[in-house]
Amino acid sequence: MYGENVRPNPPTPSTPTPLPALGTLLVDTSRADRVGEFRGAAGPYWSLRPAGGGAEWEVEPRHVRPAVLIEQLRARTARLNARSRGEVL
Repeated sequence: MYGENVRPNPPTPSTPTPLPALGTLLVDTSRADRVGEFRGAAGPYWSLRPAGGGAEWEVEPRHVRPAVLIEQLRARTARLNARSRGEVL
């Protein structure tokens, strides 16, 4: 099956990883596939923040992959639930 819900091939070590757009949903594979929004780069690390709000964390780009469609849906639902509880704006 091909399409949006298929994991893309990771870049090879010699290929520099381009920066994603701010707010892009990414998966940190070094932390049990935790989903976060891309917030920027600081030196060799990327900053991610939970979609439902919370503290940012840093991760090496080699441990990050784009979120597939179902992961994006879960993250957006978590954010909407947090917003309905008044935890985020």
